[in-house]
This record gives sequence, structure tokens and C-alpha cells, in this order.
Amino acid sequence: MRLSSIATFTLLSSLASVLASDVVDLTQTSFDGEVIKEDLALVEFFAPWCGHCKNLAPHYEEAATELKNKNIKLAKVDCTAEADLCGEFGITGYPTLKVFRNGIPSDYTGPRKADGIISYMIKQSLPAVSDITLDKHDEFKKADKVVLIAYGNNEHPVPKGFADYANTARDSYLFGQYTGSPLPSLPEDVSLPAIVLYKSFDEGYAVFPQEAVEAVDPTALSDFVRVNSLPLFDEISPENFGSYAEQGLPIAYLFVEPEDTAAIKKLVDELAPVAKELKGKLSFVWIDAVKFADHGKSLNLPGDSWPAFVIQDLAQQTKYPFSGSVTKQGISDFVKSYIRGDVPASIKSAPIPASQDGPVYKLVADDWNNVFGNPDQDVFAEFYAPWCGHCQRLAPVWDTLGEKYADNKNVVIAQMDATENDIPPQAPFRVQGFPTLKFKPAGVNEFIDYNGDRSLESLIEFVELNRRSGSSAVTEEDEYEEEDESPEHDEL
Repeated sequence: MRLSSIATFTLLSSLASVLASDVVDLTQTSFDGEVIKEDLALVEFFAPWCGHCKNLAPHYEEAATELKNKNIKLAKVDCTAEADLCGEFGITGYPTLKVFRNGIPSDYTGPRKADGIISYMIKQSLPAVSDITLDKHDEFKKADKVVLIAYGNNEHPVPKGFADYANTARDSYLFGQYTGSPLPSLPEDVSLPAIVLYKSFDEGYAVFPQEAVEAVDPTALSDFVRVNSLPLFDEISPENFGSYAEQGLPIAYLFVEPEDTAAIKKLVDELAPVAKELKGKLSFVWIDAVKFADHGKSLNLPGDSWPAFVIQDLAQQTKYPFSGSVTKQGISDFVKSYIRGDVPASIKSAPIPASQDGPVYKLVADDWNNVFGNPDQDVFAEFYAPWCGHCQRLAPVWDTLGEKYADNKNVVIAQMDATENDIPPQAPFRVQGFPTLKFKPAGVNEFIDYNGDRSLESLIEFVELNRRSGSSAVTEEDEYEEEDESPEHDEL
């Protein structure tokens, strides 16, 4: 009996340990006391059935435990039980995270992994620029992956531009200033005033050019940080893709077999000098070619033979796959040709249809100039994805629109499968979502966005308002029966 009691006690203790949580559960009545009076808190608004919320949960718990020691509270609100409370903060999707500073909410814009949440909230807890003492200097410069410290004294004060930049970038990086004496150990050839970027990767630090420090321009400092705040040649994944996108640089991908770690290291080491030479012009990364094979296909890589190399310009939505053998010399020559502008973009195109028998013109990339280059034609084009539900609902309406103008050779109702075709570089727009509707009037080079509802009547009205060719395809004899209810549609 005694053994049974001990076993029960042990089981209950273990269960209590498992169930213990450092995330505070909030209700309408407890919210003010737990959050509004706090200097800083992070609140997750969630729904128990939400898959993204379930994925976040272990990271949120881990972050809560770590941040509890720093007096930063993490809490959560179940919006299925506290609908009124979630309504007060305009919660429309899950999970939504908000930072509360002295009761005032702002959107959380950081990562959703434990280390990212911890890093983000620590930055929130500090002033934009922290004053650093000698005994805290070495600890501070290692407090995050990227830390910027400005050094000065009475004769050479820390420049105002440093604080100006810190106020705009405090969510991303840690900022400190050291104005004491004696100076801590600094990199060679650093003289006051100075700005040093410390990082937990590559060479460990970068020094802002001395000649630019005293009258530092926040834009120049931002460019310096942008170039030096990511590893020279690192693995890319969904977790850090946003950081590379924010760099604004083309991304040079090395697609590799994930199992062959020795081969990955050998290739990365061989190409690292090329990445270093072109630092600030390209972001070099390697990527799991098996897990992200579809991404390789979207970048117009020819097949499943690895390693492979391709450059993607996110801003222009253009791709430049390398067709040769992946060697240091081959990649070096290729990327330098790309920088000079000597490499044409790879434009994926479905075959030009042998005939156009339907009411809607089937547009492909290779036929772009033939359609949009005709000065006598008004062209109304839909860019869609086959899997897109909004596109599927629009399809019968778009076919009917094509039928209305089928006998008018000057008005073309077209559609392009944007998963099978790239938008050519000469187009003055990029497709950001589906469906995207664009109208190009006859005789002009501009494209007009369609942002109205997707009913047949509204689409015809838009064509008639913007067309410039010939006479109207719609006469007074044309009648459209109106239904009791407007056709179902989705806003763009």
C-alpha cells in the first residue's frame, strides 16, 4: 500500500511538471490586471482548433520560460471562449500576437520560433540604445546574433545618426553605446568615434567605415547593416527566408542533396570566396533540394539533378538558372556575367496553342508580345493559378465575358496560367496574388488594374469604360437578365 502511495505521488508530481506552464491564461476579467499594468507583455490570441497555433505552442512555452527570468510576461487568450475580449482588439485571424507596452498594444512582427521570440522581446525591453559599462560590454556584444555598438568620448561623441537609425531598427537588432574610460578590447585599427557590428557568425564583427562615422547617415548605416547582418553563405529555409527577402538583394541558391553533408561543406567552402567577393551584390545560400524540389522547379531548374545553381531576383520576379557543372570557376564566371547584365532571364512558357478555338484567348509567355504588342487591340487578361479557389469561381464568368466579345477582333479576353508561365521582364507589373486582372487599352503602354467585383456586369462595364478600339461590342439590344441576388464573388 505504501509503495502504491509513493508511485501515485510520483505520477502526480510528474503530471504537474508536464502541465506547468509559464504562459498566463487570460480572461476578460483578468486581462487588465495581468497585462495592462505591465511594462511589457506579449499576448497570443488563438483558437484551439488552429493548426498554426498548435505549431506555435511549444515555441511560445519555451520563450515564456526563458523570458520569465527577465520579467517579460507571455500570455494567451482563447478567442473561442473570450470572443468579446478578442473583438476589442480587432482579432480576425489566428494566431495574432500583440506586444503591450504599458497597456498600449502594437503588432508583433518578429519570428515565431522560440529563439526569435526571445530575441525580439528582449529588444523590446531595452531602450533603443543601451548604455554599456566596461563590466557588461562583452556580455552585451554577445546578447544577440547581431549587435551594434557605438564608441565615443567627450572629444568624439557618439553621432546622432546612430540613435536615429536605432529607433527605426530596434525590432531587428540590439544597439548599445560605450562612452566610458578605459575602452574595452576593440578590433584593430578602430579609432573614436566608431561603430562596430558584432555577429555570432563568419568573422565575428564588421567595422563601419571610419570616414563616415562622425556624420553618419542613417541610410548608409542601414546599408552597412544589411550587407553584414546575414551569414556569408548559410542554409535558407522558411524560417529565415524573410530576412533574405528584406535584404533586397538577388538570392543565389545552391540546391544540394541534404544527406550528403560532406559534399555540402566542400561545395560551400569552394564557393565561399566567390560569395565574399560579391558580398553586397548577391546573397548566397544553400537549400535542401529534396524538401524544396518544387521551389527549384518554380525557379526553372531543369530537373532533379543536384547540385544545381540558380539566381532569383525577388524584386523583378526573374530567374537565372545555371546550366553548367557546379564548380567554383563555373559559378564565378556565371555570377559575374549576371552582375554585368550579360545573362538573360529564364522565361518559363507553356507551348503556344496550335489554335485558339475558345472564347478566352490562352495566353503564354512566348506569345506575350504578339498579344500585348498589337496597338489595335484592347486586352483584358486574367493571371490565375489552377489551384486557386477564387480563380475557379471566376472561370465561368470569365468564359461568358469572352463569349460577349468573341465576334469583336479588337477586344481580347485572355487568361494566363501563372504557374506554367512567367511574366516577362518587359511587363511593367508583377503578379502578387491570384487572380490578378489587368487591362491594356489599345494604342497605349499602360496596364490598368481591375479592383472591382467579379460579376459579369461589372467586368463588361469596366471594359467599355476603358477600351479604345472600334465601336462597342455591346449594343442596346444586348440584354442581361438580372438574378434576384448578385452573383457570388470574392474581393481581390
